[in-house]
Amino acid sequence: MKLGVIGDPIAHSQSPALHREFLKQAGIEGSYDAILVHAGNVPMAIRLVRRIAYLGLNVTTPLKEEAYAACTELDERARAAEAVNTLTFLGERIIGTTTDGIGACDALAKVVANLSDASVAVLGAGPTARAIIDEAKRRGMRVALWNRTGTRAAALRAKFSIDAVDFEQSYDAVFSTLPPDAELSDELIHMLTRSSVVIDANYGSRATLANAIRRADVVDGIDMLIAQARASFAIWQRAAKIAATATGP
Repeated sequence: MKLGVIGDPIAHSQSPALHREFLKQAGIEGSYDAILVHAGNVPMAIRLVRRIAYLGLNVTTPLKEEAYAACTELDERARAAEAVNTLTFLGERIIGTTTDGIGACDALAKVVANLSDASVAVLGAGPTARAIIDEAKRRGMRVALWNRTGTRAAALRAKFSIDAVDFEQSYDAVFSTLPPDAELSDELIHMLTRSSVVIDANYGSRATLANAIRRADVVDGIDMLIAQARASFAIWQRAAKIAATATGP
């Protein structure tokens, strides 16, 4: 089973270590590579990996929307997020989905006792934020959105039928998908310090939110990463079975 992750930057990615362990645990012979791909080169990268029999790819920043456009098939989660983080190759089919929202909500389930009807604020409006909004709504959460660009935030709130973040409210959880070292307003910091749980989608050295708001208990994105990786790997395991059936005796 040949797998990999594409993105830029990619050297920081923990996905290779995770998926190699998944392969080992499943008793599957395979590989998982980190591949640097610059924006604009996703179609070429897909052609190259398909030529050497890759089954699938994870996709990270800033390529998720470009990969979305390259798919021949998309599921409901991908269409809602208008982005993909998981590609599967079956014959001529390029199948796209996103497991980012699944990973985020599974990580949240570890720290919030009852997700149903929980109040959740999402910061940012990129592919990961859109996936989180969609999945949180699927699980019955009440979602609000903030983004630095007001017009983009308004468009997403209308699309998903959600509210704007109220800076005076204390939310059950806040998901920040903002880039590392993002500049935060005083009112945003105030809301983040008052909310019950804060999760930074970044991990490792890129997880800077805790320092920015001076709150030591900010949860970094490693649990999100592990959960979305498991969901991607499960998709590829099912795809491998389909491929084996199609080529079997």
